[in-house]
Parts: sequence; structure tokens; C-alpha cells
Amino acid sequence: MRQSAISTAACLQRRPQQTGMDRRRSMATVAPPVTQDATSSKGPTAMVFMNMGGPSKTEDVGDFLSRLFADGDLIPLGRLQNYLGPLISRRRTPKIQKQYAAIGGGSPIRKWSEYQSTEMCKLLDKMSPETAPHKPYVAFRYADPLTEEMYTKLLEDGFGNGKGGRAVAFTQYPQYSCSTTGSSLNELWKWRNRLEGKQIDGTIRWSVIDRWPVHPGLVEAFAQNIEAQLATYPEADRKDVVLLFSAHSLPMSVVNRGDTYPAEVAATVYAVMQRLGFNNPYRLCWQSQVGPSAWLGAQTSDTVANYVARGQTNLILIPIAFTSDHIETLYELDQEVIHEAGHLGVKRAESLNGSPIFIQALADIAVAHLQSGESCSRSMGLRCQGCTSQRCLETKKFFGGEHAISIL
Repeated sequence: MRQSAISTAACLQRRPQQTGMDRRRSMATVAPPVTQDATSSKGPTAMVFMNMGGPSKTEDVGDFLSRLFADGDLIPLGRLQNYLGPLISRRRTPKIQKQYAAIGGGSPIRKWSEYQSTEMCKLLDKMSPETAPHKPYVAFRYADPLTEEMYTKLLEDGFGNGKGGRAVAFTQYPQYSCSTTGSSLNELWKWRNRLEGKQIDGTIRWSVIDRWPVHPGLVEAFAQNIEAQLATYPEADRKDVVLLFSAHSLPMSVVNRGDTYPAEVAATVYAVMQRLGFNNPYRLCWQSQVGPSAWLGAQTSDTVANYVARGQTNLILIPIAFTSDHIETLYELDQEVIHEAGHLGVKRAESLNGSPIFIQALADIAVAHLQSGESCSRSMGLRCQGCTSQRCLETKKFFGGEHAISIL
């Protein structure tokens, strides 16, 4: 890791514990922790990785798509959601099953999420012994393990049920969107209410790591993967290789509502280019559009096709909003966009996956959060300008703690 990232990690580890943790001023409840032991004054701590998820087997694709298209936060279909969602998912299932078969029979996102969370917790036990032991959990929005399964496991493991305990919902979307992190938090809030009810005493105390788009460790991990791919080009050509940062697109109806995702993705891109010294031309593009409605562009596939047609055939695709491989990288980018480009100079930077630098960054982010005493970021307490969702309002009130005062 470069010096800037190392210095940041070191500073985070040296930072003294702040008094906010002791005041419990912004946690969702004020219940005591589950247990105490000789090395831990505030542990154990559940670290819950939230992500979209993906079907582990081709036979799981139908259920995955049914849940995905039923989610109006991700794919808003209005009053026809309950009718169009199942219809679209049924029609798309055979095609998507073939795509998952082409990448090995299922998504690797569960494998990577479980690995990343487990390795991060090992680091946390050393870096933050006062909140140890740290227990890894994964909560997917549309595939196993679903949020309901995760929450049930938390209760079985001794959290809640009158015993209290602390849990951190750690989004694995570095850039916040109401359609991704927001949707996962809505689901978490729903199952918290169903499984723990309206009681206060002895329930799980939740806090949220809701965004981290320019963390130095994240930036360093992306930069090193880009540098590794740049090194595969002849030295004389490297400075002219175009870097194409690709992120999952959003419907323009979500963007125009005021969603912060496009700005936060752009912030990540700029931070990575700054770390690389702006030595290459670059663009940000968007992938995975679904349906006929307007989505954020320019589309990744069109961008590559247009540059190749103009004679620019040295391109590196960088999945800038994904923390591991899944269908969008292994199939959409590798087997569609790059294959259809038809030029050996069109390549992709490796995904973060098991990068030690990335896993250290996750631990650094978690330590800073645990020591801060904050329930969430300041930005999470503010709704999008055009938001009218009552569920979003209630979720933010619950997780936002004292920051909820800024909710309008």
C-alpha cells in the first residue's frame, strides 16, 4: 500500500476512543451488550455485510429475479410493480440462467462476501480488542443469505432477545444510493420490527456504515489493480490507454429525485485518477440498464463500441462500484463488452475480491466507525430532495439517531 493509505490506516488505529461510545447518544437503542469478557468491554460486535447478492446456483435465478424486480427502490415500476415485476422476472429467467451457467453455474459474490467479512473481523479483533470478538454476517437483498436469515441467526447467536448487543450494518456498496444501500436498510428495518417488535430494552443496538467512496484504502486497492493491468501493455503505449470506469446505472427517475450515487461514484473515480497522477485519459460510464425507461448514461457497451470504431483499441474497464466479481463483471463486461469489442487491447482490471489492501481498508473503516460513537454518516440523515417515501423516512429515523433531526 502506498504511504498515504498506510498513514491513514495507522492514524485510525492510533485514534483514541471517543466519548460518544460511552454516551450511546446515537445508537438505535440503549440496551446493554450481550456479554463481557476479560479482553472486551463492549463486545461482542456483529459486523453485517450488506449487498445485493446473487444466485449461487442456476436453479436459484428465478427466485433472485423475482425479489429483484419486486423491489421498487431498485427498479421503480410504479403502481404496476406487483404485476410487471413477476412478468419481467419470468421472461428473463431462462436468459439469465444461461449467463450464470457461462460463468461457472452461479455467482461468486457469496464466497467473496463471506471471505472478506471473515478476514476483516480477524483484523478487527487485533485492531479493536475493546469491541471484540467481531462476528461476521452477510445479508443479501435478493439471494441467500437473505436479511431475514441473517437477523434470525443474530438472535440465535445471542444478540437481542433481552440481551442487547451491538451490530454494525456495513454496506458493501462504497457509494450510497437509495436503490442499493437504502433498499438494504429498509429491509433490515422491516425485519428488525418483525423479529424484535416495538420493544426497546434488550434489543440489538444498530449503527450503520453507509458510504465510503473516497477512503484511501479503497482508492489504493483500485489503483494497484489498474496499474497491474496497465503493465500488460507495451511501455510506449501505456500513457495512451483509456481508463473506462464502469458502474451500475440507475433509472433517471431515481437520479432526478436527488440520489447521491452518481456524485459519489464520480468522487471515487476522481480520487483514483488523482492517486494515478492523471497519467491516462479516462471516462466514467454506466452498465446494466434494464427495460425501456431512461437510465443514466453513457452506457458502457456503447462507449467501448464507439471508441473501438474510432480506432482507440487500448481500453481498460474498471468496475468502480463493485467490491467483488459477479455477473456484471464476469459475464456482462468479460463475455459481452470485451468479447464483442474484438480487440486484444480491450481488457478489464481485476476486481477487489481477496485483495489484502481492500480487506485492510474495510477494517480501517470499521475501526473508525466503532471508535466514533456515531450511528451513521451525517449525509444519511438527509433525505433526497424529491423523496416522498414514508418507509425511507422511518428507516432514517431509526438508524439515524441524533442525525435524524436533519430529516425533512
